[in-house]
Amino acid sequence: MLKIYSWNVNGIRAVQKKGLWDPFLAKEQPDIICLQETKAQPEQIDIAHDGYSAFYYSADKPGYSGTALLSKVAPLQVINGFPQHIIDEYDASGDIYGDPNKEGRVLAAEFEKFWVVTVYTPNAKEDLSRIPLRHKQWDPAFLAYCKELEKTKPVVFCGDLNVAHTEDDLANPKSNKGKKGFTLEERGGFDAFLASGFVDTFRMFKQGNGFYTWWSHFAKSRERNVGWRIDYFLVSDSLMPNVKAAAIHANIMGSDHCPVSVTLDV
Repeated sequence: MLKIYSWNVNGIRAVQKKGLWDPFLAKEQPDIICLQETKAQPEQIDIAHDGYSAFYYSADKPGYSGTALLSKVAPLQVINGFPQHIIDEYDASGDIYGDPNKEGRVLAAEFEKFWVVTVYTPNAKEDLSRIPLRHKQWDPAFLAYCKELEKTKPVVFCGDLNVAHTEDDLANPKSNKGKKGFTLEERGGFDAFLASGFVDTFRMFKQGNGFYTWWSHFAKSRERNVGWRIDYFLVSDSLMPNVKAAAIHANIMGSDHCPVSVTLDV
Protein backbone atom coordinates (compact mmCIF):
# COMPACT_ATOMS: atom_id res chain seq x y z
CA MET A 1 0.00 0.00 0.00
CA LEU A 2 1.15 3.51 -0.83
CA LYS A 3 0.10 6.42 1.39
CA ILE A 4 0.09 9.85 -0.24
CA TYR A 5 -0.62 12.97 1.81
CA SER A 6 -1.34 16.55 0.84
CA TRP A 7 -1.13 19.53 3.19
CA ASN A 8 -1.41 23.27 2.75
CA VAL A 9 1.01 24.12 5.53
CA ASN A 10 0.52 27.91 5.26
CA GLY A 11 4.24 28.41 5.87
CA ILE A 12 6.39 25.33 6.41
CA ARG A 13 8.80 27.21 8.68
CA ALA A 14 5.91 28.14 10.96
CA VAL A 15 4.88 24.47 11.24
CA GLN A 16 8.46 23.58 12.14
CA LYS A 17 8.71 26.35 14.74
CA LYS A 18 5.58 25.00 16.39
CA GLY A 19 7.34 21.62 16.67
CA LEU A 20 4.64 19.89 14.63
CA TRP A 21 6.41 18.80 11.45
CA ASP A 22 8.61 16.01 12.81
CA PRO A 23 5.79 14.39 14.85
CA PHE A 24 3.57 14.47 11.77
CA LEU A 25 6.11 12.63 9.64
CA ALA A 26 6.93 10.17 12.42
CA LYS A 27 3.32 9.24 13.12
CA GLU A 28 1.78 9.28 9.65
CA GLN A 29 4.77 7.87 7.72
CA PRO A 30 3.61 9.08 4.29
CA ASP A 31 5.30 7.48 1.30
CA ILE A 32 4.73 10.73 -0.59
CA ILE A 33 3.83 14.10 0.92
CA CYS A 34 2.72 17.04 -1.22
CA LEU A 35 2.78 20.54 0.25
CA GLN A 36 1.25 23.83 -0.72
CA GLU A 37 1.93 27.37 0.49
CA THR A 38 5.42 26.52 1.68
CA LYS A 39 6.22 30.28 1.75
CA ALA A 40 9.97 29.69 1.60
CA GLN A 41 12.89 29.38 -0.78
CA PRO A 42 14.59 25.96 -1.06
CA GLU A 43 17.60 27.07 0.96
CA GLN A 44 15.25 28.05 3.80
CA ILE A 45 13.60 24.62 3.96
CA ASP A 46 15.05 21.70 5.90
CA ILE A 47 12.27 19.16 6.23
CA ALA A 48 13.47 16.08 4.33
CA HIS A 49 14.22 13.32 6.84
CA ASP A 50 16.32 10.27 6.04
CA GLY A 51 14.72 8.18 3.35
CA TYR A 52 12.96 11.05 1.57
CA SER A 53 13.89 12.79 -1.64
CA ALA A 54 12.72 16.42 -1.60
CA PHE A 55 11.69 18.70 -4.46
CA TYR A 56 10.73 22.35 -4.08
CA TYR A 57 9.07 24.81 -6.43
CA SER A 58 9.13 28.18 -4.74
CA ALA A 59 7.58 31.46 -5.81
CA ASP A 60 9.81 34.22 -7.12
CA LYS A 61 8.33 36.45 -4.41
CA PRO A 62 9.86 35.64 -0.99
CA GLY A 63 7.55 34.24 1.68
CA TYR A 64 4.70 33.58 -0.74
CA SER A 65 2.92 30.56 -2.22
CA GLY A 66 5.13 27.62 -3.30
CA THR A 67 4.75 23.86 -3.52
CA ALA A 68 6.91 20.89 -2.57
CA LEU A 69 6.98 17.10 -2.76
CA LEU A 70 8.81 14.62 -0.55
CA SER A 71 8.95 10.97 -1.51
CA LYS A 72 10.47 7.76 -0.18
CA VAL A 73 10.57 6.48 -3.76
CA ALA A 74 12.62 8.74 -6.02
CA PRO A 75 10.49 9.96 -8.93
CA LEU A 76 11.56 9.35 -12.50
CA GLN A 77 11.32 13.09 -13.20
CA VAL A 78 9.92 16.26 -11.66
CA ILE A 79 8.42 19.12 -13.66
CA ASN A 80 7.88 22.60 -12.26
CA GLY A 81 4.99 24.63 -13.65
CA PHE A 82 2.92 24.39 -16.80
CA PRO A 83 4.66 23.76 -20.12
CA GLN A 84 4.79 26.90 -22.24
CA HIS A 85 2.34 25.60 -24.84
CA ILE A 86 -0.34 25.21 -22.13
CA ILE A 87 0.32 28.75 -20.88
CA ASP A 88 0.07 30.06 -24.43
CA GLU A 89 -3.03 28.06 -25.38
CA TYR A 90 -5.01 29.23 -22.36
CA ASP A 91 -3.44 32.67 -22.07
CA ALA A 92 -2.58 31.68 -18.50
CA SER A 93 0.17 34.24 -18.11
CA GLY A 94 -1.46 36.32 -15.41
CA ASP A 95 -3.64 39.28 -14.58
CA ILE A 96 -3.43 42.50 -12.57
CA TYR A 97 -2.09 40.53 -9.61
CA GLY A 98 0.83 39.07 -11.51
CA ASP A 99 1.90 35.88 -13.24
CA PRO A 100 0.75 32.72 -11.41
CA ASN A 101 3.43 30.81 -13.26
CA LYS A 102 6.02 32.60 -11.16
CA GLU A 103 4.35 31.62 -7.88
CA GLY A 104 5.42 27.98 -7.59
CA ARG A 105 1.89 26.66 -7.92
CA VAL A 106 2.17 23.36 -9.83
CA LEU A 107 4.69 20.55 -9.37
CA ALA A 108 4.39 17.20 -11.18
CA ALA A 109 6.35 14.06 -10.36
CA GLU A 110 6.42 10.96 -12.52
CA PHE A 111 6.57 7.56 -10.84
CA GLU A 112 6.63 4.08 -12.35
CA LYS A 113 2.86 3.64 -12.55
CA PHE A 114 1.39 7.14 -12.25
CA TRP A 115 1.94 10.87 -12.02
CA VAL A 116 1.49 12.85 -8.81
CA VAL A 117 0.65 16.53 -9.24
CA THR A 118 0.45 18.99 -6.37
CA VAL A 119 -1.29 22.31 -6.95
CA TYR A 120 -1.96 25.53 -5.09
CA THR A 121 -4.80 27.09 -7.06
CA PRO A 122 -4.99 30.91 -7.17
CA ASN A 123 -7.49 32.47 -4.77
CA ALA A 124 -10.42 34.29 -6.40
CA LYS A 125 -10.05 37.27 -3.99
CA GLU A 126 -12.74 38.72 -1.75
CA ASP A 127 -14.03 41.00 -4.52
CA LEU A 128 -13.92 38.11 -7.02
CA SER A 129 -11.45 40.07 -9.14
CA ARG A 130 -9.49 36.91 -9.95
CA ILE A 131 -12.52 34.93 -11.12
CA PRO A 132 -11.70 35.62 -14.80
CA LEU A 133 -8.24 34.10 -14.32
CA ARG A 134 -9.69 31.07 -12.53
CA HIS A 135 -12.62 30.50 -14.87
CA LYS A 136 -11.10 31.21 -18.27
CA GLN A 137 -7.42 30.53 -17.77
CA TRP A 138 -6.12 28.69 -14.71
CA ASP A 139 -8.70 25.94 -14.18
CA PRO A 140 -8.89 25.01 -17.89
CA ALA A 141 -5.09 25.11 -18.19
CA PHE A 142 -4.61 22.89 -15.14
CA LEU A 143 -7.14 20.37 -16.41
CA ALA A 144 -5.52 20.34 -19.85
CA TYR A 145 -2.12 19.76 -18.25
CA CYS A 146 -3.38 16.82 -16.17
CA LYS A 147 -5.06 15.30 -19.24
CA GLU A 148 -1.80 15.69 -21.18
CA LEU A 149 0.12 13.85 -18.45
CA GLU A 150 -2.60 11.21 -18.39
CA LYS A 151 -1.77 10.26 -21.98
CA THR A 152 1.37 8.57 -20.64
CA LYS A 153 0.06 7.11 -17.34
CA PRO A 154 -2.72 7.72 -14.77
CA VAL A 155 -2.68 10.91 -12.71
CA VAL A 156 -3.15 11.59 -9.00
CA PHE A 157 -3.57 15.29 -8.35
CA CYS A 158 -3.97 16.94 -5.01
CA GLY A 159 -3.79 20.20 -3.17
CA ASP A 160 -5.62 23.34 -2.21
CA LEU A 161 -8.07 23.91 -5.06
CA ASN A 162 -9.59 26.96 -3.32
CA VAL A 163 -13.18 25.87 -3.99
CA ALA A 164 -15.89 24.03 -2.11
CA HIS A 165 -17.45 21.86 -4.80
CA THR A 166 -20.96 21.29 -3.43
CA GLU A 167 -23.13 22.51 -0.59
CA ASP A 168 -21.94 19.50 1.42
CA ASP A 169 -18.39 20.87 1.25
CA LEU A 170 -18.86 23.88 3.52
CA ALA A 171 -20.68 24.48 6.78
CA ASN A 172 -22.66 27.54 5.64
CA PRO A 173 -23.49 27.16 1.94
CA LYS A 174 -26.46 29.54 1.84
CA SER A 175 -24.63 32.54 3.27
CA ASN A 176 -21.54 31.87 1.13
CA LYS A 177 -23.21 31.25 -2.22
CA GLY A 178 -21.59 33.46 -4.84
CA LYS A 179 -18.71 34.40 -2.56
CA LYS A 180 -15.00 33.59 -2.98
CA GLY A 181 -14.52 29.83 -3.05
CA PHE A 182 -18.19 29.07 -3.73
CA THR A 183 -19.03 30.81 -6.98
CA LEU A 184 -20.63 29.06 -9.93
CA GLU A 185 -17.47 29.67 -11.95
CA GLU A 186 -15.15 28.01 -9.43
CA ARG A 187 -17.54 25.12 -8.84
CA GLY A 188 -17.86 24.72 -12.59
CA GLY A 189 -14.11 24.31 -12.81
CA PHE A 190 -14.38 21.38 -10.42
CA ASP A 191 -17.30 19.95 -12.39
CA ALA A 192 -15.01 19.95 -15.44
CA PHE A 193 -12.46 17.79 -13.59
CA LEU A 194 -15.15 15.19 -12.89
CA ALA A 195 -16.63 15.39 -16.38
CA SER A 196 -13.20 14.69 -17.86
CA GLY A 197 -12.83 11.45 -15.90
CA PHE A 198 -11.17 12.43 -12.62
CA VAL A 199 -12.66 11.12 -9.39
CA ASP A 200 -12.96 12.89 -6.02
CA THR A 201 -11.51 10.13 -3.85
CA PHE A 202 -12.97 11.25 -0.53
CA ARG A 203 -16.49 11.00 -1.95
CA MET A 204 -15.82 7.38 -2.87
CA PHE A 205 -16.02 6.62 0.86
CA LYS A 206 -17.98 9.37 2.62
CA GLN A 207 -21.03 11.41 1.70
CA GLY A 208 -22.74 14.30 3.44
CA ASN A 209 -21.38 17.37 5.20
CA GLY A 210 -19.22 17.98 8.26
CA PHE A 211 -15.97 16.96 6.54
CA TYR A 212 -13.76 20.01 6.20
CA THR A 213 -10.09 20.77 5.53
CA TRP A 214 -9.88 24.53 6.20
CA TRP A 215 -11.21 26.70 9.00
CA SER A 216 -11.10 30.44 9.56
CA HIS A 217 -9.07 31.67 12.53
CA PHE A 218 -12.09 33.65 13.69
CA ALA A 219 -14.77 32.69 16.22
CA LYS A 220 -13.22 29.32 17.11
CA SER A 221 -14.30 28.00 13.73
CA ARG A 222 -12.11 24.91 13.92
CA GLU A 223 -13.30 23.95 17.39
CA ARG A 224 -16.89 24.29 16.19
CA ASN A 225 -16.07 22.59 12.86
CA VAL A 226 -17.40 25.51 10.84
CA GLY A 227 -15.19 24.94 7.84
CA TRP A 228 -14.74 24.29 4.14
CA ARG A 229 -13.50 21.26 2.20
CA ILE A 230 -11.13 22.87 -0.31
CA ASP A 231 -8.22 20.37 -0.22
CA TYR A 232 -8.65 17.29 -2.37
CA PHE A 233 -7.23 14.16 -3.95
CA LEU A 234 -8.52 13.38 -7.43
CA VAL A 235 -7.41 10.41 -9.51
CA SER A 236 -7.82 9.21 -13.07
CA ASP A 237 -10.84 6.93 -13.23
CA SER A 238 -8.58 4.03 -14.23
CA LEU A 239 -7.07 4.22 -10.73
CA MET A 240 -10.40 3.92 -8.92
CA PRO A 241 -9.97 0.17 -8.21
CA ASN A 242 -6.61 0.95 -6.63
CA VAL A 243 -7.97 3.52 -4.18
CA LYS A 244 -8.35 1.73 -0.85
CA ALA A 245 -8.87 4.71 1.47
CA ALA A 246 -9.22 8.47 1.47
CA ALA A 247 -9.14 10.56 4.63
CA ILE A 248 -9.24 14.03 6.12
CA HIS A 249 -6.90 14.37 9.11
CA ALA A 250 -8.66 17.15 11.01
CA ASN A 251 -6.83 16.26 14.23
CA ILE A 252 -3.42 17.22 12.78
CA MET A 253 -2.60 20.79 13.75
CA GLY A 254 -0.07 23.30 12.49
CA SER A 255 -1.96 25.19 9.80
CA ASP A 256 -5.43 26.59 9.14
CA HIS A 257 -5.68 23.62 6.75
CA CYS A 258 -5.38 19.98 7.78
CA PRO A 259 -3.77 17.22 5.73
CA VAL A 260 -5.75 14.94 3.43
CA SER A 261 -4.61 11.55 2.20
CA VAL A 262 -5.26 8.71 -0.18
CA THR A 263 -4.08 5.10 0.07
CA LEU A 264 -3.38 3.25 -3.17
CA ASP A 265 -2.81 -0.43 -3.83
CA VAL A 266 -0.29 -0.22 -6.65
